[in-house]
Amino acid sequence: MKQAAVILVLLTVASLGVAQQPQQTPNQQKQPSGTSSQGTTQAQTAKRPPQAKTQPEFDAYQAAIKNQNDGAAMEKSADDFAAKFPESELRVLLYRTAMHTYQAGNNAEKMAEMAQKVLKIDPDDPEALVGAAEVIAERTRDTDLDKDQRLAEAQKDAERALQTVDTDVAIPAGTPQERIDAYKGFLRSSAYSILGTLAFNQKNYAEAENQFRKSIDAFPAQPDPVVVLRLAIALDNQGKYPEALKEANRAVELTQENTSAGTLARRERDRLVQLTGGSAPAPASKPPSGAAPSSNPPSN
Repeated sequence: MKQAAVILVLLTVASLGVAQQPQQTPNQQKQPSGTSSQGTTQAQTAKRPPQAKTQPEFDAYQAAIKNQNDGAAMEKSADDFAAKFPESELRVLLYRTAMHTYQAGNNAEKMAEMAQKVLKIDPDDPEALVGAAEVIAERTRDTDLDKDQRLAEAQKDAERALQTVDTDVAIPAGTPQERIDAYKGFLRSSAYSILGTLAFNQKNYAEAENQFRKSIDAFPAQPDPVVVLRLAIALDNQGKYPEALKEANRAVELTQENTSAGTLARRERDRLVQLTGGSAPAPASKPPSGAAPSSNPPSN
C-alpha cells in the first residue's frame, strides 16, 4: 500500500466526500453569485455530494462516521446504517471510509471487499474502482487459477476510473480548485500505476514504461517512489540503461534506506552504475544476467 497516497486520500475525502444535511428543495439549489461561466459549467456537470433525505438519516450517518479510525467498527457501522437506510445516498460515503481505513491498516482483502460494496451502489465511483483494481493488480499471482479473469477485471476497473474521475467525483460548492485538481490527479496517477503494473507483470515493458510515466506526470507534486522504481526496472528490462539509472537515482532519493523499496532502489542503482560505467550494455532484447526482476517490488 502507498502510505503517502493513503494520507492524501483520507484528507481529500474529508473535503470532497462530505455528506449534506437534508434540504427542503435539494433539486433547486441556487448557483453561487459571482461564479464564472467555467464554474457554472462545472457545477452543472459535476456530481453533487450525497444528501440525507431526513434528519434521522443524517444523524445516524454522523454517529457511524465516528468509527472511521477502526476498520472493523467502521464496516459494522456502515452495514448497520445500510440495513436501516437501504436507499440512502450516504451509504457510499460510509463504505468508502471503511475502504480507506482498511487501506491505512494494510488490510488489502477487506479494502477490496469495501470497494466492492461501494461499486454495488455506485459502479462508477472512481475511488472504489481504483481501490479494487489496485488490490487485484498487487495480489494476483501466476499460480492463481483465475489469474487472467482477475487481471482483466483490474484493467477494466482502472480504465473506467480514468473515464469517471471527471464526472463522478462529488465536489461540494466552495471547494478550492487546487484541492480538486490534486485529488483528481492522485486518482489518475493511481489508475495509470495499476495499468503499468499489469503491463509490467506481463513483461510488456514498453507499455509499462508508458503507463508509469503517465502516473508520475498525473501527480508530479508527490511522485510515488515505488512507481519511479518500477519505471527504472521497466527501462532496465528494455536495455535503456542510462534512462533507467536516472530513474533509479530518483527512486533512491525518494526512499529510505531501511525500507523494502529503498533497498531495491539502491540495488538497482548500483547494478546500473556498474553496467553503464563498465562494459557496453547487452542488446535490449536480451538483458544481461542479474537484470531487474520481473516481479513487482513491494511498496515502502
